[in-house]
Amino acid sequence: MNAVTQLQPAWLRDGAAAFVARYEGLRDRLPGDAAARDAGAAAFRARGLPGVRDEAWHYTSLRPLVETRFAEPLTPVADCAALMTRLPQIDAPRLVFVDGRFRDDLSVVPSGASVRVGGPAYGALAQPGREPLVALNTMLAEDGAAIEVAAGADAGTLLLASVGIGGSPDRPVAFHPRHALNLGDSARLTLIEVAIGEGAYLHNPVFEITVGAAATLTHLRLQDESRAAFHISTLYADVAQRGSYDSFALTLGARLARLEVHARLAGRGATAHLNAVQLLGGTQHGDFTTVVTHDAPSCISRQTVKNVLTGRARGVFQGKIEVARDAQKTDGYQMNQALLLSTEAEVDSKPQLEIYADDVKCSHGATVGELDAEQLFYLRSRGIAEADARAMLVRAFLADALDPIAHEAGRVVLESAVAQWWERQAA
Repeated sequence: MNAVTQLQPAWLRDGAAAFVARYEGLRDRLPGDAAARDAGAAAFRARGLPGVRDEAWHYTSLRPLVETRFAEPLTPVADCAALMTRLPQIDAPRLVFVDGRFRDDLSVVPSGASVRVGGPAYGALAQPGREPLVALNTMLAEDGAAIEVAAGADAGTLLLASVGIGGSPDRPVAFHPRHALNLGDSARLTLIEVAIGEGAYLHNPVFEITVGAAATLTHLRLQDESRAAFHISTLYADVAQRGSYDSFALTLGARLARLEVHARLAGRGATAHLNAVQLLGGTQHGDFTTVVTHDAPSCISRQTVKNVLTGRARGVFQGKIEVARDAQKTDGYQMNQALLLSTEAEVDSKPQLEIYADDVKCSHGATVGELDAEQLFYLRSRGIAEADARAMLVRAFLADALDPIAHEAGRVVLESAVAQWWERQAA
């Protein structure tokens, strides 16, 4: 035990110790780079699990996760037919992982990209020494996809699906997929990432994405996990000169969810769009945390994050824009808006700017409100039912986050998921 973990409460130390014990029991059977795995384990032992005293986790307590004891997933031979029907029905190749393990029988490997599976895809971007959940993933990852798109190639659309079968309440499981994606110069790809499931489990994926010069990655993410699940995702994106990383994330599911993105604009003229919507009800907790680092001149970043919260749900947005001294002509923008549909719902918003250059244009803002009573009355007075009127106002609130999605099939998938979520709330 070191000085850091000694200061943590006993329940947090015990939770970390349980993961370490699991690693020590599995170490000799785990696939992949043993050196990377051991380094991740050393970092996890040194840092443990984060608590609310950690600045980056101040608004999100992992206590419900820590108090759950997770087992190793069983060999994924169970019938997934019912869950598979929930995946988007789009005409595109797909890579399917069940409880974190690749399922060749459910997948269609793309022809426009090189794909390697059969072990964790460790890249060079992750920082397990700084992010404890990344260290946890590094030491326990069993599988993942390494995807390579050659320079100048247009790989079209690829569906990357995670299906969580989970376990019974007395035997929840944990899985930690590790994915890496590399786009060569001037390459193009649309990645639609979907996470669904049933039962109790922890899904803790890590993504490492490299976007080459003048390459374009469109990344659409739908998280609709089981309401008994935990979803903790960390993504690193490194964008070269004139490259573009354009992402949108929709969070609907999980008991506790956190999506953390570290985007670095490494070359002149690089761009990153990190838009997101969190639709949460009941006692759900959703956290969208971003760090956008402008390391080169004339780069652009945009973040529009919307929260719609019902019941006693809690939404969190933490967004930080870092501008290095040499990153002149930076253009950075972030906006977080929350719509509270219940007096018991809660939102925490923390936009931040850290600027060392002097010729920049950066702004941020946050708003919190409820449905406009006058607008609702106007629609009701025109004969529109209350549920339909509320749905129209919520859709209008989400419009500037959803409408910029240029990929037609992807936008249809996300809009359908939003509509189904609203129907569940109105039922």
